[in-house]
Amino acid sequence: MPPSASLNYGGDSAGLICGYLLGADAAPREIYSAQAAQWLAGLQAGGAALQGQFLWLHFNLSHAQAMRWMERHADLPEAFFDALKDRSVSTRIERDDDTLIAVLNDAHFDFAFEPSDIATLWTSVAPHLMVTGRTRPLRSVDALRTAVRSGNAPCSSVALLAELMRTQASGLVDIVRGVTQRIDDVEDALLAGRLDHKRARLGVLRRLLVRLQRLLAPEPAALFRLLQHPPAWMGADDAQELRDSTEEFSVVLRDMQGLQERIKLLQEEIAASVQEANSRSLFVLTVVTVLALPINILAGLFGMNVGGVPLSDDPQGFWIIVAVVVAFTAVAGWLALRDTRER
Repeated sequence: MPPSASLNYGGDSAGLICGYLLGADAAPREIYSAQAAQWLAGLQAGGAALQGQFLWLHFNLSHAQAMRWMERHADLPEAFFDALKDRSVSTRIERDDDTLIAVLNDAHFDFAFEPSDIATLWTSVAPHLMVTGRTRPLRSVDALRTAVRSGNAPCSSVALLAELMRTQASGLVDIVRGVTQRIDDVEDALLAGRLDHKRARLGVLRRLLVRLQRLLAPEPAALFRLLQHPPAWMGADDAQELRDSTEEFSVVLRDMQGLQERIKLLQEEIAASVQEANSRSLFVLTVVTVLALPINILAGLFGMNVGGVPLSDDPQGFWIIVAVVVAFTAVAGWLALRDTRER
């Protein structure tokens, strides 16, 4: 292994994170940017690749040399570089002549259930070359790299793309399970009467699911066009694998939609509980205000510095006023409590 590849996690001198020469009749062989350039140069010069062999190159697009290397050696279509510059990153697979251009979205390697923990993977698939590129470490492509390194490699570039999408679907299942567990915890806390800040947590989870569903749902029209008119080099088995992988996505996305509805119901229940608690607090405040009203009125009247204040010369005047205040307060309290019992 070249020293640059072993010391730089972001890729070798060309930004290549990993490269594998794959084929149906041979074990995966790891190669580096210099070897990949030689292999591609021989292929472009008219040399035929060995039967069933193809190359997978995975690049770190944050590396300054990655784009230059791909432009110089990989002979990728302009549509791939246009997709890198396009602001639309919704998941899609499109055909450009004899090349498939795929824009996929995946969870970060250190996914923490935040809406921002989603990044894009750009892919170009040709008969003898599959190129993937990302700017941040992603879960699914790392799992695929581990599987290929262990010898579990598909026998064609389209099958490798389909395996990548299935790996993404499996990762989404794990995310859905994690979100479900968090929703269960919030629901248990709600039933136990411990609200805390659970509504804010539910909002974060709902935004995460909405973002995942918006970014990860494959565009049906583009996929339909591709499967109806696949490239000539794509076999029927490869097309079926691609169709199956997208159906797995659809199942997970339906589960996400169900979770969104469940979160919405929990948010409404929490909002209703908060409103009920606020109503109780407001009622207590109203009762206290009503009970204090007779005292405030009488204190204001008898505290005026004018002549003719009643009971001012009576030795029992203070206790008479106290009795009047208590009577008015008892009547006001009885009226308030009666209205509460009727409601």
